[in-house]
Amino acid sequence: MKILLIGSGAREHALARALAQDPATEELVVAPGNPGTAAIARTLALDILDGAAVATAAREMAADLVVVGPEAPLVAGVVDAVRAAGIACFGPDAAAARLEGSKAFAKEVMAAAEVPTAMAHVCTSVDQVAAALDAFGAPYVVKDDGLAAGKGVVVTEDREAALAHASACLAKDGGDPATDGAPAVVVEEYLDGPEVSLFCVCDGTEVVPLAPAQDYKRLRDGDAGPNTGGMGAYSPLPWAPEDLTDQVLDRVAKPVVAEMARRGTPFTGLLYCGLALTSRGLRVVEFNVRFGDPETQVVLARLTSSLGELLHAAAAGRLRDVPPPEWSRGAAVTVVVAAHGYPGSVRKGDPIDGVTNAETLDGVHVLHAGTATDGDGTLVSSGGRVLSVVATGDDVAAARAAAYAGVERITLADAQHRTDIAAGV
Repeated sequence: MKILLIGSGAREHALARALAQDPATEELVVAPGNPGTAAIARTLALDILDGAAVATAAREMAADLVVVGPEAPLVAGVVDAVRAAGIACFGPDAAAARLEGSKAFAKEVMAAAEVPTAMAHVCTSVDQVAAALDAFGAPYVVKDDGLAAGKGVVVTEDREAALAHASACLAKDGGDPATDGAPAVVVEEYLDGPEVSLFCVCDGTEVVPLAPAQDYKRLRDGDAGPNTGGMGAYSPLPWAPEDLTDQVLDRVAKPVVAEMARRGTPFTGLLYCGLALTSRGLRVVEFNVRFGDPETQVVLARLTSSLGELLHAAAAGRLRDVPPPEWSRGAAVTVVVAAHGYPGSVRKGDPIDGVTNAETLDGVHVLHAGTATDGDGTLVSSGGRVLSVVATGDDVAAARAAAYAGVERITLADAQHRTDIAAGV
């Protein structure tokens, strides 16, 4: 199978690694890729928001499957262009991608499908936000309605900080293009309890769950500091209810897929269910329409069956024809190494050393995200989250120890990482 993978982050490096090791993969091209994916696949410079360009690249390599990783090209309709060219594509079309592109739309779908989630108000003015904050009380939860690279949510006890975040979101140009385009924010009730991520592979009708994972959104130990795109993750979850996956399928994923089909916008691709296990039961925190970062790193590290065949079956509408995914008995942990200044203005161009040394450790591999090579070939930082150090082990504790041993071998000036990923699990 010839596969074109779209994206350049650690998520895409994890996908590329799994696909490159898959016997079903004949050829793998990653566009635009990064220095990590360049070591295992051919990379291709490409505007990934240009659906016509992606479709042309897929035709030229005679791709059997295109996998779109990031949310921006999904919302922009890249999948629509690839499918119009007659090529199987894993990912939702623009209409279905609104589940991530608009949190207000996701709430509407959940209400129609009777999916348990937080109570919420969709607000288009600061006055509406203020009233919603007062109605729910602290902690305040304010979400940008549109895409925000995983950093559009503020959870705070500070009412003024919540209002400031809402004001900044409302001041942006444009909103959900499928509505009136007015910027909006979603103010929600706070959900207590641990959060869980479950990826569900969908073909418009069928839903196949992957392994649950838990990620860490805050920058600093103890879940302190600003919200980020994710600072680490682990899988499996030894403490989770045995029927967790069945609950999510029956109460969340299957009803949402059925509702999307009822609306004439069938969901094909990856439905990321962000969940809270609250004192009142399971609740949906958010939906994404693509593999989540950094959970993908640990979920795919445990996958022992063919990823390519699973994704192709979903894209072709035949999930019933493939066996369910298979998993290693062990565990995986990933720790994100971030640049100085993240999640704000980051410093770029700092040399990175020790990646190869870290990968000499048993069970450790390093995935690239915000990396580049300078003029003389030196690996340097080029973004906020720079690397993901992933380790597998017999259990979570062993994988955690190996991951942090790998982190210690990597040098990046003024780098940041949490020291409590998967601690005490």
